[in-house]
This record gives sequence, structure tokens and C-alpha cells, in this order.
Amino acid sequence: MTDDTLLPERSRLVRDHLVHAGVDTEIRVLPDSARTASEAAAAIGCDVAAIANSLVFLADGAPVLVMTSGGHRVDLAVLAHSIGATDVSMAPASVVRSATGQAIGGVAPVGHPTPLPTYLDRTLEAFPEVWAAAGHPHTVMPLTFAQLRLLTEGTVIDVA
Repeated sequence: MTDDTLLPERSRLVRDHLVHAGVDTEIRVLPDSARTASEAAAAIGCDVAAIANSLVFLADGAPVLVMTSGGHRVDLAVLAHSIGATDVSMAPASVVRSATGQAIGGVAPVGHPTPLPTYLDRTLEAFPEVWAAAGHPHTVMPLTFAQLRLLTEGTVIDVA
């Protein structure tokens, strides 16, 4: 793992969660922001579809985390149907911060004050390695889909 002194505080919390879960991966600190899937893919050198975007939605008023491929947009009607919600909308930045403790663009799949119900875009299963934010817009980590599922206890769904 990366030297603790190089990691932002939120990324250290994510690292601690990884260690506790027995997931061996390295959190990488990028020189520039990776707030968007294309920025992250360019910095890492991977296909944008292998970026596991961490998006927080309000599903019937409650925050949920959806890990989706950077290769497409979430269709809100498909998402609502897949998770059994009547109303789904993007969560405002204030809800994202309070629910995850992390800023938009750096939301990791784990390391939140309270675990969120999590849903995983089945498209991500096609990649031997996916890249997720690690708690800060300048940190990322590679995971297998199996590791992502283990960490989040996420339900695999269609989002598009």
C-alpha cells in the first residue's frame, strides 16, 4: 500500500477499510484530479468503461451508492426499476458529503460513516480490473469486480 504520509485523510480511512476486509490493493495518488471518468481513465491509461464511478442517488428519499461503468450514463428509469424504487434522482453535493464523508469526484466504494445500500453495474463484470476513487479526487485504486462486490456487499443490477 501507499505510504500513509502521502494519502489524504479520507483515503487513509478507505485504506483501513480495505485492510480490514482483507483486500490487497494499492491506493495511487495522482498528480492531477480524476473527478470524471475520462480524467481518471486518461491518468491511469485504461478504458473509460473500466472506471467504476461512485454515484450517490436518492432512492425514495434515501441515499444509495451506485457503482457504474464510466462507459455510459445511468438511466434513472432503469435504475429505479432495478432497485425497486418509485423515485430516483441524483443526490445533491451536501447529501453526498454527509452520506459518504467524501467529496463528489473522490467518493470511494467504502470508507463512509455508515455503509450505504450499494448497487453494482453489471457492465463492470466484463473487466478483469476496474478503477475506483479512493476517498479523494486525486486518489484511485484498482479492484477486481469480486473485490468490489466483497467490499460493498453490493447487489449487481442493470443501470442503462
